[in-house]
Amino acid sequence: MDKYFAFQWHITDECDQRCQHCYMFAEDNNIPLIEMNYEKIEAVFENCMDMCRKLERIPYFYITGGDPILHKDFWKMLELFKANNIAFGILGNPFHLTEEVCKKLKYYGCDKYQLSIDGLRETHDKIRKSGSFDTTIEKISVLRNAGIKCAIMTTVSKMNIDEIEGIIDVVVENNVNIFAFARYCPTGFEKSNHIEPNEYKDFLEKIWNKFEQYKDSNTSFNLKDHLWTLFLHEKGLFEIPEDLDKNTIYDGCNCANSHMTIRPTGNVYACRRMESQIGNVFKESIHNIFLGEKMDKYREYNKFEKCSKCELLRFCRGCPAVAYGYTGNSYAPDPQCWKEV
Repeated sequence: MDKYFAFQWHITDECDQRCQHCYMFAEDNNIPLIEMNYEKIEAVFENCMDMCRKLERIPYFYITGGDPILHKDFWKMLELFKANNIAFGILGNPFHLTEEVCKKLKYYGCDKYQLSIDGLRETHDKIRKSGSFDTTIEKISVLRNAGIKCAIMTTVSKMNIDEIEGIIDVVVENNVNIFAFARYCPTGFEKSNHIEPNEYKDFLEKIWNKFEQYKDSNTSFNLKDHLWTLFLHEKGLFEIPEDLDKNTIYDGCNCANSHMTIRPTGNVYACRRMESQIGNVFKESIHNIFLGEKMDKYREYNKFEKCSKCELLRFCRGCPAVAYGYTGNSYAPDPQCWKEV
């Protein structure tokens, strides 16, 4: 099986929104906005390609920001991807997606565009921006008509947990290609916005039933949260294969395994959802950063305080970023994990 390596590449901080749960603007909405210039973009691109050649990985880029379309050299950057026949996805906003823009994105090789829906209309617009919900729904068909897969991502918190089933109805009704959700990662925004472990388990049961209801729809449901592994294991729908290498990590969080984040400053992070800077791409090769001691600190699986005692260690590990958000320690127990070990 081909081994992909994902780069989440933030090319600009410029954004039309100031979402309440955004890790970029959680502590200070007046931070200076940084943009990576084109010369540096070329250098980063070649740096990432060189690493993948050395490690025999297939690169996949998630281009994001802020809103990457707002970067002054956005289209010039996409020419670089097309010239090298490299597929990419975009994590962005809906506000600049016209029919012409989407056709250009498809021409340059964009195969997926991820939008966010974080509640039904009132809740979503409260979190993000007035009118954002309706604009997002409108742009789903614009993307699909251009031949680009539309993914909808939801950040689940106490604020919207009772609306997720309704969101699923909306995405299926609008023929979204992919739907997934991740949990809110505490930063400066309402650290009391906590979901209890058994409450989260009950939530997954409801959502699983909803997914089953729509299993024949045009929407694929990505089980992004790694606690799905625990959930399915307890239901007898996931069994640990026999005769596995006890030293191999087979699944779970990709932090320090097959994913890195690059910020407009060139700073590289093991995970974009927690403070995990491991180097700067303009000071050393990303290959050396990935194999370096700072990254190794996120691969010490025996340090997981709870997961290391669980038979699902090599397949789950919950979300280290959520654990970090609550405790400042990515190896602390996942706050929503209900399993007793």
